[in-house]
Amino acid sequence: MDLSITEESIGSEDQSWLGSAHGTDTGRTITLDTALIPTEVYRTGWVPSGLPLGRVTDTGLYGPYTPGADTETSDGRERFAGVLLTSIRGPKAPGNPIAGALLEHGRVLTNRLPVPIPDPSAAQTDLPTLLLTEGSTL
Repeated sequence: MDLSITEESIGSEDQSWLGSAHGTDTGRTITLDTALIPTEVYRTGWVPSGLPLGRVTDTGLYGPYTPGADTETSDGRERFAGVLLTSIRGPKAPGNPIAGALLEHGRVLTNRLPVPIPDPSAAQTDLPTLLLTEGSTL
């Protein structure tokens, strides 16, 4: 994990998937297992905010939500844990874990997420504190 201090200037990000400001002040710190994130998700060098996540049971790290995984290949990510609250720079070396913030309470506009939630009804059941709705505006 890279804990070095750096300073950079970046533009604003697209958080149009946020359905409200509710819960954005209580994002929980998490660690992403970047080995689980397909490189096309962060091909720009950034892991986008709004990425649906699940928690790997054995490691406690987070990776992309994968509903419907069979019991032989399931690792815990088949249970929806929330979405990445803010974009974060991808790892300097492939597979290095990186810290992020998890939104697990509030409202999300599913049709504006950077990666669609494959089964919104199952995700809603897993995490009822995060209201998943389709919509185009706040």
